[in-house]
Parts: sequence; C-alpha cells; structure tokens
Amino acid sequence: MVLRRLPPLRALEAFVRVVRLGSARAAAAELGLSPSALSRRVTNLEEFVGKKLFSRSGQAMKLTDDGRAFFDTVHPQFEALAQAVESQSDSLQLLRLRLGVLPLFGSQRLFPALPSLRKLHPRLHIDIDTGPHLIDRVGDTLDAAVLLTTSPDPALHAVQLDHNMVRAICNRDLAAQLGPNPTASALADQTFLIHSDLPQSFDAWRQAIGMPLLHPAAVDHYDSGQLILEAAKQGLGIAMMHDDHLKRANDSRLTQLFPDLEVASPYSYWFVCRPQDLEHRPVRLFHDWLVQAGI
Repeated sequence: MVLRRLPPLRALEAFVRVVRLGSARAAAAELGLSPSALSRRVTNLEEFVGKKLFSRSGQAMKLTDDGRAFFDTVHPQFEALAQAVESQSDSLQLLRLRLGVLPLFGSQRLFPALPSLRKLHPRLHIDIDTGPHLIDRVGDTLDAAVLLTTSPDPALHAVQLDHNMVRAICNRDLAAQLGPNPTASALADQTFLIHSDLPQSFDAWRQAIGMPLLHPAAVDHYDSGQLILEAAKQGLGIAMMHDDHLKRANDSRLTQLFPDLEVASPYSYWFVCRPQDLEHRPVRLFHDWLVQAGI
C-alpha cells in the first residue's frame, strides 16, 4: 500500500487556529510562536497545497476563497483525527469544561441531550455552575456559559441558540376564569410573575395586546424559571415566559392567555465564551456539539 503524502501537521494546526481565532497575532500567541514563525508555517502549507490560502497586507491575513474551501474540507477531518487519537490514548486526562447555565435551560434542554454528548466524547466532563452573574465570570471561573439575554458582550464569541415568543402562562383554572379575551380590568386585578432575566417581556406583551398602560394588582419577581412555572401552576399569578418554556414544561395544568397572539421576545439563549477559549478542546467540543445538535 502506498502511503499518501501528508501536510506538516504543525503548519495545518497554525492554519486552523488563524481561521478559528480570526487573527494571526492571536493564533501565534496561542501557539507560543512569533508572528513571523506562524507566517512561515502557513507559507509551508500553501506551498504544499499549491494554493494561496490567505491574502496578506502587512500583519493582516485574510482568508481567500481557496483558503475557505480548504478549511471547510480539512477542518472536519482534522477534528476527526484529534478525536480518534483521543479515543485510543489511555494516557490522556479527562477533558473538563466549566459551564455556566440557567437552571431551567439545564433541566429542559441541556440535561436531556447530554447522553449524546457523553457518547460522542466520553472523556469530556462538565462542571455545571448555576450561580449568579454568569456573564461576568466567563473567562474567569467559567470557560463558557449559556445566557438568556438581548445581546451578549460584543467582546465575546456568541452563538444565538433560539428565537422565542413571549407567552402569558397560568394555570387552567385561572385562564377559564379570565375567559378567552380577558379585559383590561380583569387583568388589572391579577398578579403577574416576572422573571428577573426577562424584565422587558411584560412591556412587550402588554404593548402587543393593546394595553400599554396596564398596571396589575401586583408584580412578583423570580430569579428561577423553574420556580416561576411552578408558581403559575399553583395559581399564584400569570408568568411572563417563553413559548419554548411552556412547550418543554409539558404540564397539563399550564396554559396561555391570548394563545393566537405572537409577541417576539427581546431575549434569546446565547452560548458565549472568550474567542481565544475556542481553541481549548473542551470548549470547542461542547460548542460544536451544541450548535450542530440544535439544543
């Protein structure tokens, strides 16, 4: 059997890091190389494949069309090689990811899907943190986080995971009492339950129902999605949450007011991490799985 000639792996690694990080300087820093040494590695790869993978202007390196096609073809194989070596190397340590998540996202979306991640990457283990101020701790005590926000910090690498509709969720007895088209006076007598991570949802909803000046009898604030849904189940008020939260709760005690009303939520779930942390294998594996699986 004739062995095929392979490109220098160090040059290939340099190329992949430049594309992932979007910066030759950042890639050089990650690899512990000088910018000139990194450039030489990329040049060696270009000579090997016989194509210009980057256009250069001073220190800047911009991916060419040939470079993009090369990355799209080679990158999956590069990851497959790393995974194959990982699976056959008893000496490799566990890969550990410090992930911040909101409890409701964890219970409704992440945990049901984690067995597939464990099967795909058995050495990857995740430390789950549901504490406060997740965004402030990314890059410090957290490697990455899944946030519920309008727009994440532009300095972070961010991937939007969904788009949602705001729903007024309550138990069926309360919905029956209010009727199919609750009046402003009926709604004004109610307690509304507002999630502390979704403060703009109530404003968006009451604007959409044509009652922008609606002032309910009380507004109770919760910092837990699980508890706010439980409070709604028990008839403690009308919860302003997402349609996805209601669907995944799958509880026959819950329903929604104005079911035909479509109110786009200002909030979405986002995966965030520092751009340079995408080069850390636990972050990259989780990121790729999360995006591809559509969690």
